[in-house]
Amino acid sequence: MRYQFTEALEVLEQTPKTLKSLLGQLSEPWLYNNEGDGTWSPYDIVGHLIHGEKTDWIPRLKIILSTSTNKTFTPFDRFAQFEASKGKSITQLLDEFETLRQDNLAVLKSLHLSESQLALTGLHPDFGEVTASQLLATWVTHDLAHMAQIGRVMAKQYKVEVGPWAAYIPILN
Repeated sequence: MRYQFTEALEVLEQTPKTLKSLLGQLSEPWLYNNEGDGTWSPYDIVGHLIHGEKTDWIPRLKIILSTSTNKTFTPFDRFAQFEASKGKSITQLLDEFETLRQDNLAVLKSLHLSESQLALTGLHPDFGEVTASQLLATWVTHDLAHMAQIGRVMAKQYKVEVGPWAAYIPILN
């Protein structure tokens, strides 16, 4: 499936609503439990998505579209959410994510990107040259990957409790 702006928007617009619906009314064990040391809880993942909205997708797209000769992206801090989310409730995080996403999608829509603009490149600190199209496709898959991660983390909270049915639930293994 090739990157298509309208299809990408379908996912990007739904992510905040999906997360708000799934996580907005849950008790703390569902929100703060993870899969063990060095793993993230649903709360942590929402904080990570917020950080991406602030520092990744649109800022990097603007670098690609700029007339600057330096198209190098600022490295992304994959762990910034741990400090930035301190003291915030899940409701605050979900609301912040929703607002940031709406703002970023408004910017994205206002750009009316052409095929030639989608082919423009920037320099990722780890991967080297990447296109605007790749960046935007990654935004969609990043959302989907973290929603799957949230589902997996939550499902694993009952891994022992499901008993022998674990054999039929691949997400638990």
